[in-house]
Amino acid sequence: MTRNPLMQSAELAARARQVLPSGCTRSQVWFAPHPPYMVKGEGAWITDVDGNRYLDLANKLGVLIHGHVHPDVVRVVQEQVALGACFAAPTPHEVALAELLQSRGPSFERIRFINTGSEAVDLAFKAARAFTGRSRIVKLEGVYHGSNDFAEVSNYSTPENWGNEPASVATVPATPPGVLDSVLVTAANDLAMAERLLSQHATEIAAVIVDPVPPRAGMRPLERDFIEGLRALTRRLGILLIFDEVIAFRFGFSGAQGRFGGAPDLTVLGKIIGGGYPVGAVAGRADVMETTAASVASSGTFTANPVTMRVGSGEHAAVDASSLHLTRCNGRAAARCTHPLFRRRSPADTGQWYRVGLFSLLSSSRRH
Repeated sequence: MTRNPLMQSAELAARARQVLPSGCTRSQVWFAPHPPYMVKGEGAWITDVDGNRYLDLANKLGVLIHGHVHPDVVRVVQEQVALGACFAAPTPHEVALAELLQSRGPSFERIRFINTGSEAVDLAFKAARAFTGRSRIVKLEGVYHGSNDFAEVSNYSTPENWGNEPASVATVPATPPGVLDSVLVTAANDLAMAERLLSQHATEIAAVIVDPVPPRAGMRPLERDFIEGLRALTRRLGILLIFDEVIAFRFGFSGAQGRFGGAPDLTVLGKIIGGGYPVGAVAGRADVMETTAASVASSGTFTANPVTMRVGSGEHAAVDASSLHLTRCNGRAAARCTHPLFRRRSPADTGQWYRVGLFSLLSSSRRH
């Protein structure tokens, strides 16, 4: 009888279903019949409870630019935990990370840290509303911006419900009508549609949020003409432009805006800036960002915790424009070789290549 290569993961999944809805806390890493349960990471590889070793092309959704368990990261974490994991006070490390990020983003006049990308999007919306005195937000149809009610509108709209002009469609059952009314939706790369919508509701719109390289819309970058046209349009109408670069910031030394232009008023950051630890941030114009210290004062028990701030500072101090260019080149090379990787076995491999979930980005070799 062939041994189940995920036997212990299956047993853990059965236990998990007794305490966790569907057996997993994070929807994005679950797949049928169950995911593998990981116990170790090292460089580009991770190992599950059954001893299967995986080439981690998911790279924790792009968070770990230096890979798993980088010795310098481990050293910094150990040093900081020995000194204190968190304080009800600021630390020098948040200043250092903010200075590093500011040096990379020309539009980053001021920075405010938070704990996740979703929280950062929420804070950016509040800041835009407070600064403009307007309440409505515009987003592009089918683009993900986190898990708050307003950001989730029209994440998964379909031809059956999007209408001739995109409608604001609920993603979560029983989304309050007021939320849907507060979010207007337009189509990516359709400047004429955006101009009609923004001109019609200009006095009500606080901000337009876009992801320059939307991951859930095929990773097709927004066209430069669309970005520049949207920038000119929002500036003329007194509407703020927000870039969601929680993922896209790794596209270059100055993020996606460094590659595609746009000069946003606010930028939402996360993932890569914390070096594998929980983080989010809003960066942007000084006058807009001042609202986050006044009328939209933000806090959070673990915001700007020194472990995240130190790891982020160390990682970004070690990253320059040339190394990020090399990362993009390696990424393109990996994309070209992914397809055969899932289906071929090296002659030196004593085990078997097989494919398991996580966005179909993991391949595994069983070692006996």
